[in-house]
Amino acid sequence: MSENKTQKTDVTPRDFLAGIEPEKRREQSLVLLEFFERVTGWKPRMWGPSIIGFGEYHYKYDSGREGDFMATGFSPRKTSLTVYILPGYQDYGPILARLGKHKLGKSCLYINKLEDIDMDVLEELVKAGIADLSKKYPVKAS
Repeated sequence: MSENKTQKTDVTPRDFLAGIEPEKRREQSLVLLEFFERVTGWKPRMWGPSIIGFGEYHYKYDSGREGDFMATGFSPRKTSLTVYILPGYQDYGPILARLGKHKLGKSCLYINKLEDIDMDVLEELVKAGIADLSKKYPVKAS
């Protein structure tokens, strides 16, 4: 079995964010960094070259593939802020309907700018995602 491509690194999230351009994306990323630290109570870790993760869990699929991954997090991509909060097997439609302007992927949200969303609803969503993930896999602090 091959390893998960996205592994923890020794780069500090703040060092990574210092290089993000444009400045507005960097500023919003720093807001998200503090948001996730407050909401989760966990320290941030870099996962791969561009994802800031919080918490982690060990997964094992029926196929035998297993590995470790972050419980939640975000990445400041060029086109949008990508927020990884949905375990991928729950319906968060009622919460998402109140979030504001976003696009949805299988297990992530794409947000153009934080002004487009309700941060209180995002907090509710992060907490719900972690709670649901914790029912399937033990989640621990990072």
